[in-house]
Amino acid sequence: MAAVRRASLYRSSYQTSEQRQMYVYGSAVRQAEVMPKRIPEERPVQEPRTSRQVRQNRKRALSIDPAYAGFLAVAAIFAVLICVCYLRLQSDIVSRSENITALQQELAELCEQNDTAYQVAENSVNLEEVRNRAVNELGMVYAAQGRVVEYESPSSDYVNQYNDIPEDGILAKSRNTSE
Repeated sequence: MAAVRRASLYRSSYQTSEQRQMYVYGSAVRQAEVMPKRIPEERPVQEPRTSRQVRQNRKRALSIDPAYAGFLAVAAIFAVLICVCYLRLQSDIVSRSENITALQQELAELCEQNDTAYQVAENSVNLEEVRNRAVNELGMVYAAQGRVVEYESPSSDYVNQYNDIPEDGILAKSRNTSE
């Protein structure tokens, strides 16, 4: 009997320390009861009474100082001027890009016309006819083996012939700067 008493004391102390949990046997669990919602009573809201000094401070904070109003007006005008300048620059860029596009189209057309005119001029010249006229009418002859004179030009690749070329082929000698 003493063992049963100790076990019941042990169980009761265990249940009190674990907030008296209940065991449910079976597969159904009891649902908790839903408590009705309380509708709070509406009480009229009373505005807290503010002191005269606080009301004056609020009034002063809501009013705009004339200097501040002037600053805001100048800032607004400045912002509008910046927007107008920006829109004008944007308009100039668009018009210039359109102008560049028109000029590029005109250049392409002129290049095409130039190429066409060049092809017409090149096709109109018959080189065989030019050679026949040069040889037969003007008396030109082809260069023979002994008629070609080679020479060295000390100054540049381009030479204007003002006099006959000397037999040795040297037109001018550069000075020797070491003397």
